Amino acid sequence: MSDILFLAHRVPYPPDRGDKIRGFHVLQHLCGHTRVHLVAFADDARDLEAGPPAWLTGERKVLWRGKPRWRAVGEALLQHRPVSLTAFDDAGVRDAVADIMARHAIDTIYVFSGQMAQYLPPTLPQRVVMDFVDMDSAKFADYAAAARGPSRWMMAREAKMLQAFERSIAERVDASLFVSTAEAALFRTETGADRVMAIENGINTQVFDPAADFARADAPDEVIVFTGQMDYRPNIEAVTWFAQAILPQIRARRPQAHFAIVGRAPAQAVKALAKLPGVIVTGEVADVRGWLAAASVVVAPLRLARGIQNKVLEAMAMARPVVASVPAAEGIAHAGTIRVGADAAEIAGAVSALLADRDAAAALGQSARAQVQRRYSWAACLAPLDTVVAGGARQAA
Repeated sequence: MSDILFLAHRVPYPPDRGDKIRGFHVLQHLCGHTRVHLVAFADDARDLEAGPPAWLTGERKVLWRGKPRWRAVGEALLQHRPVSLTAFDDAGVRDAVADIMARHAIDTIYVFSGQMAQYLPPTLPQRVVMDFVDMDSAKFADYAAAARGPSRWMMAREAKMLQAFERSIAERVDASLFVSTAEAALFRTETGADRVMAIENGINTQVFDPAADFARADAPDEVIVFTGQMDYRPNIEAVTWFAQAILPQIRARRPQAHFAIVGRAPAQAVKALAKLPGVIVTGEVADVRGWLAAASVVVAPLRLARGIQNKVLEAMAMARPVVASVPAAEGIAHAGTIRVGADAAEIAGAVSALLADRDAAAALGQSARAQVQRRYSWAACLAPLDTVVAGGARQAA
């Protein structure tokens, strides 16, 4: 096999947030077979400073993504393109891709996230694997359904234009990958595309292990924990709903219960939740495992969720009892080892019951860890990728 070019919308190391976790493990897996060259964006100064892993032996070009949103929106309206693409449209990345392809024998291009597909060359003698991860156009359609006024129009426009782009890319590439069978099936139904398959996310159960060496968080005795990137809209909406509509129902039965929102870059709306009784907003923490280990229950009350939620897999691996919304649980083969609630009352009832019965909560957590050990090792999840990538170069059209 010749070299691989890996295009990523965010530099995939360190693996400290959901999209970077998948990117990191896919990149590491590919580097175990051949030399891989990386072209990626950075939107955190620490990612520009981070050195590459020792196993990344190819070239590495990481470029800063600092385009303001107002400019991306203006370009999208003028150019009749999705904002998701103009936000990531960068001449420096285009030059970096062309330079690497000119100097190296690139056999395969692995595109990680739809935003990076705009950097594919016009003709493709190389094999191309498009890892959409989730169907972004469906996410914007969901946003549109919940929005009003100009925002509704903008989200509907994004959904329509992005789906047309996704369909056009799927027609050009050799394989379109998604993080769950449900997401892959949705893409086939909505676009009519073929050569679509699921490559699920895994979890490192040696790192996420309650017996591993890490510092336990200084948390209240009875604490409900949510983890995630806290400037991400679905996470903001999830914790707001939980703090305002669900936590009061729980505290009516368990007055000592607290809700800890754990994650970097909390938006102002998230910080404001700390004013509510029983709510803690930690901001970024050095090691999320400390808070997971301290959790009486871990919750994932997302009302908008696509694919497999890493936050749920991490909590399961840490042997914590998990209560999730229906959308957050949909992509996970949990085999009944987590509790699932369809509305605020069901989630509140499930959390309250687990807080009241610590033995049942501990047993549920142990069964959840056993399930991820059986089902979600990274080696098992990424094994089908070898066949996808090793298909060889195709003839140019």
